Amino acid sequence: MHDEQHTNATAPRVGLIAGWGRYPIVVAQALRAQGCHVVCLGVAGHADPVLREMSNAYSDIGIGKLGTAIRYFRQQGVTRATMAGKVHKTLLMQGHWIKLLPDWRALRTFFPHFFSLSKDRKDDTLLKAVVDAFAEDGITFVPATIFVPEILVKAGTITKRQPSRAEMKDIEFGWKIAKKIGEVDIGQSVAVQGQAVLAVEAIEGTDACIRRAGELCKGHGFTLVKVAKPNQDMRFDVPTIGIGTVESLVQAGARVLAIEADKTIFLDREEVIAFADQHRLAIVALRRDAATGQFRDAA
Repeated sequence: MHDEQHTNATAPRVGLIAGWGRYPIVVAQALRAQGCHVVCLGVAGHADPVLREMSNAYSDIGIGKLGTAIRYFRQQGVTRATMAGKVHKTLLMQGHWIKLLPDWRALRTFFPHFFSLSKDRKDDTLLKAVVDAFAEDGITFVPATIFVPEILVKAGTITKRQPSRAEMKDIEFGWKIAKKIGEVDIGQSVAVQGQAVLAVEAIEGTDACIRRAGELCKGHGFTLVKVAKPNQDMRFDVPTIGIGTVESLVQAGARVLAIEADKTIFLDREEVIAFADQHRLAIVALRRDAATGQFRDAA
């Protein structure tokens, strides 16, 4: 744990559960800039070690240690918290869940999902169970984007190259499919070529979906559509793109990335745009007009 001695006693205390990737670092930086006292729980095997130095108080936490996490935030005086970064759900599926050595609170919370099987294991179901468990102890979770609203992508063509007419047809086709799979909480991304689905993202994540699409279309170019769920809870599992996403796309031979404006976290912006332009990858952020069903790619 890392504690700073010279923190303003009146500074608002915000808990941060940090998963994998750069997003938790961006959130921690924003919280510090806003004068918050950052209490961070880094998910073991996921969180970047730099968060220890960026936080006023820090502790590593195992995936199965829900009770420990709640107690830590309570001891630190946290009543408002947020989560950022991915937790690789495949860990929960590899072997028996009990190998993660869950504490009593985790067993109680996840018993219906992993033991009695009376509830499903969809991402939203599991994450809402976690958020509800914290709420029982007076800790309210809020979207991380409240602290960094500028990280949500605005509508428009982001790269020099715009999608062609045929690629826009693929985007429109893929968008409907992606919204459908999001509605049933399967995933957020779909790879499309010639108005046919190449690959659908599920538990394996976006990068694996991209690789699979590349293997199937053998460098002939495809479109990846990544959208928010129809009833997206902005507290968790918000669609995110960064340099890793575009590197995977270029390596797989993709030609277009379409994302949902105002609902997608955009990391490494300058680096992403430069890399995409260098490799002629078109990136467009779209908003669908609820009344007309038409796309709008301008604010």
